[in-house]
Amino acid sequence: MISNNDIPDWALMAVHSILQTLRLKDPFTFYHCCRVGRASRRLAKAMGLSENEQNILEFSGLLHDVGKMGIPDSILLKPGRLTDEEMTQMKSHAEMSCEVIEPLMKIAFFRFLQPGIRYHHEQFDGSGYPNKLAGEKIPLPARVVSIVDTVDAMTNTRPYRKGLSMDIAKKELKEFSGRQFDGNIVKVYLEAIKYWKQIEEPEQDEQIVSL
Repeated sequence: MISNNDIPDWALMAVHSILQTLRLKDPFTFYHCCRVGRASRRLAKAMGLSENEQNILEFSGLLHDVGKMGIPDSILLKPGRLTDEEMTQMKSHAEMSCEVIEPLMKIAFFRFLQPGIRYHHEQFDGSGYPNKLAGEKIPLPARVVSIVDTVDAMTNTRPYRKGLSMDIAKKELKEFSGRQFDGNIVKVYLEAIKYWKQIEEPEQDEQIVSL
């Protein structure tokens, strides 16, 4: 649950509305965003970031995939491999997520969310998208969200793919540390996760944002 005294109630209500719309469009992505938001906050805390930075990371994780509402169902919900053209459309979701929250940008807090949302698919070796940023040129929030986003995607079951075990996910993080992921943040994550309780999905009627 998120509460931030610097954010007007109307803006929190707008975030809640965006997330509920996402839940109607694609429940899996909705719950994925909920888990990534909470895990991003946990990792930010483990990294020693401030309360405000933790809030930024949690909101960034919550909203990182809301742009998928603009992806056609034929692509978003496709059980098989995407074509090159479909993949290009799918890759637009991060920038579309920023477009979804554009009306909130008049509030300074929401402007801080853009880097973590827009660049969460950049990779440490420069092979990611949308701008092929590398190393520390990738904003810190994006490097944090990237790790928890990938782990959550790997370990949760979809109708067409069984989720992997956390042990396999940890092995993948280690293997791609310094290539896909920031190795220093991976180390913090792997050390901290053993102390975290499992993140449960919210109840159907639970508000994700404290109003």
